[in-house]
Amino acid sequence: MFSEFGKILIFFGLILVLMGLVLTIGGKLPIGRLPGDIHVQRGNFHFYFPLATCILLSLILTIVLNLFLRR
Repeated sequence: MFSEFGKILIFFGLILVLMGLVLTIGGKLPIGRLPGDIHVQRGNFHFYFPLATCILLSLILTIVLNLFLRR
């Protein structure tokens, strides 16, 4: 029981470290400003939907999780 709980804590710890790294170096990467992201600004109205960024992150996460969580 405790060994499974330990594995879960390590997994979430690694996720937090990866998120911290992404946030630290995220300003230097073009994530969020890719061609295909929808950006509309008219007067006081501002709409932004990162469509291309969502698709790219989805593909990367799918590949990474399939590599690590394959049983």
